[in-house]
Amino acid sequence: MTLTDWAGTIGVAILLIAYFLNLIDIIKKDSLTYIFLNIFGAAVACYASVLLKYMPFIILEGCWTFASTIGLVNYLRRGGVAGRA
Repeated sequence: MTLTDWAGTIGVAILLIAYFLNLIDIIKKDSLTYIFLNIFGAAVACYASVLLKYMPFIILEGCWTFASTIGLVNYLRRGGVAGRA
């Protein structure tokens, strides 16, 4: 496997793990763990997309990273307390 394959696989795996853990109520969508998994997973997947030079997924993963970062900012503005479900 190439660096691009590894980066894409790891990034997508992290995103899917976050989604699955949220789905089975192990982590909440507004928890710091979920937010960081989404930021890191999307950023790594975006990096793989850059390596592939595939603009649709660069945009998708870049937006996902940005949106998750906004979630982190909102989390920190609330004083690090998860909001209501």
